[in-house]
Amino acid sequence: MTVLVSTRRRLLAAAALLPLASPALGQARRFQGVRLNVATYQHQFNTYLARYIPEFEEQTGMRVNFNVSGFPVYNQQADLELSTRGSAYDVVNVTFIYAARWINAGWLQDLDTFAKDSRYTPAEWEPGDFIGGAQAPLQDRNGKTFGFAWEGGAMMMGVSRPDLLQRRGLRIPETFDAFMEACAAVHGQDGVAAFAVDRLHHWHWPPFLMGFGGNVFRQVPDNLTPTLATPEAIRAADYYAKLLKDYGPRGGLSYTEDQARQALVNGQAVFNIHSHTWQLPMFAEGSRVKDTARIAFMPRGPAGDFPGANCQGIGIPIGARNKEAGWEFIKWMLSKELLSRIVKEHGHPSVCRASVIASEAYRERFTINGQDIGAMYRAVLDKPAGSNYMAYRTVPVFPQVGDKINRAIERIASGQANAATAMQQAQAEAIGDLRRAGVAVDG
Repeated sequence: MTVLVSTRRRLLAAAALLPLASPALGQARRFQGVRLNVATYQHQFNTYLARYIPEFEEQTGMRVNFNVSGFPVYNQQADLELSTRGSAYDVVNVTFIYAARWINAGWLQDLDTFAKDSRYTPAEWEPGDFIGGAQAPLQDRNGKTFGFAWEGGAMMMGVSRPDLLQRRGLRIPETFDAFMEACAAVHGQDGVAAFAVDRLHHWHWPPFLMGFGGNVFRQVPDNLTPTLATPEAIRAADYYAKLLKDYGPRGGLSYTEDQARQALVNGQAVFNIHSHTWQLPMFAEGSRVKDTARIAFMPRGPAGDFPGANCQGIGIPIGARNKEAGWEFIKWMLSKELLSRIVKEHGHPSVCRASVIASEAYRERFTINGQDIGAMYRAVLDKPAGSNYMAYRTVPVFPQVGDKINRAIERIASGQANAATAMQQAQAEAIGDLRRAGVAVDG
């Protein structure tokens, strides 16, 4: 689906919302007549953003073609366009799982060229305001920036029925051992299951893998040999599969994302792990647990705490014709002012500017049942900033390896194979796939 936002009718319809002309309007009018092509994918944030684009067009004189496609369609089209260094797009979404490929191939413009130059960017725009963990996947080894994050995903644990824990004298678990103990204690109480997730195991399982001291690859990005059959990986797979098999709902191994979410919202499952935006429906109108539900940090393992964290960025193709105009759009789209409005007017929780998350308006909106969800979100999103432990997910070969992870976990949880056998098979299959794709692996 393609949405063309810059039309005279849209401008007229939005006229009542347009701000008065600012002193900078004359300067901005240097873009008069520029037709800017922006490409991204369907997401609620982009639905909100489209409503404000007529204001940007009025301020700058540009016409914006805001092209929105389904996620897989967008990625396929963008990957092809960027690989040919084409000029069809002036601004593109820098998709998390493709970021390393696009950056390392030299297909994106270094945005520090604009962000750190006062001729293009005032100091108050403050590029350092973006959360470090969200920015890490959008930078190269030298720290150069090829995208700025507009969306962050921070893995947390939803707890729909803390009262069931209290009945057994337990607190919300903070370690792997305590988590397994809590699941055993609450499973079956009031007819509810302890743990429900969907089948995206290559997202849910790696925090357990790293918590036990393992990793998906030997060393990203230099050595992409999978490490799925190590003792740590086998232990993590056995642990996670036990959660699914022994403490999941009936039929839970085939749950979709919607089914797992509904189980949480209806209080039919006590625990879930997913991005924080996925947990927020527990507190919405219609939720059976909205007055008592809690959000918690992921439990930590013997080797530490590695909650999933990801981002989506916005950048400029190296072949774009209107790079300066593209930066003007990015600067506007991710300004503190516009992001604050989107939070206030639409309740969007996943902005990546520290100052917006720390604002009174954000805290008021996302302090729920006494919990400052924004502070928790930022703490998780910033975790990969130092070690960049989420780098495994941004290498081009991850989808093949992730598929093998999904299959192995399902084999273990369904009783078709034990953890050692299933993970050794996953390792062999992953290595076979990578070798056929021409990727150098050890052994």
